Amino acid sequence: MREYSTVISGFGGQGVILAGKILARTGMERGLEVTWLPSYGPEMRGGTANCTAIISSKLIGSPIVDSPSALIAMNPPSLDKFETRVQENGLIVVNSSLVDEPKGRDNIKVVNVPLNEIAKEIGNQKVINMVALGAWAKFVEEISLQDVIKGMEMTLTDMGKERFIGSNREALEKGFGHAE
Repeated sequence: MREYSTVISGFGGQGVILAGKILARTGMERGLEVTWLPSYGPEMRGGTANCTAIISSKLIGSPIVDSPSALIAMNPPSLDKFETRVQENGLIVVNSSLVDEPKGRDNIKVVNVPLNEIAKEIGNQKVINMVALGAWAKFVEEISLQDVIKGMEMTLTDMGKERFIGSNREALEKGFGHAE
């Protein structure tokens, strides 16, 4: 398996840190090497937040990534900050509800997903992070949607939030199904 380094970035309150934690748990459950590095802005909600999750079959030298293989951009400042860092032939999942498509890069795969609208259909705006992870899972060859669902279920169970598993599963599935 190749190394997958993913930066997830957005406003505080968009579930960025939880999404990264779920990716790390997903890798752990697969018996892979993982790192998870959260970064918070000055405010818990409304400030900026991002995290980097790395999943690999080999030892990971550092949790810091200069050129991630993927970016999940939940808002315009996130795309502005991280777009140029994504590796050639990398992936950017864009929240097309808030973010315009990246311009000037033809050497990456861009997946536009209206995260806010899909979350609204589900009836819970807090699941936009899971919609994004579902779209991400569609393009990561060695990690299946079922792997991510299992990671989500275990993470939420550990947090005592089992009641949210159903809506989060639905969001992952819709994000996966919507991604092209």
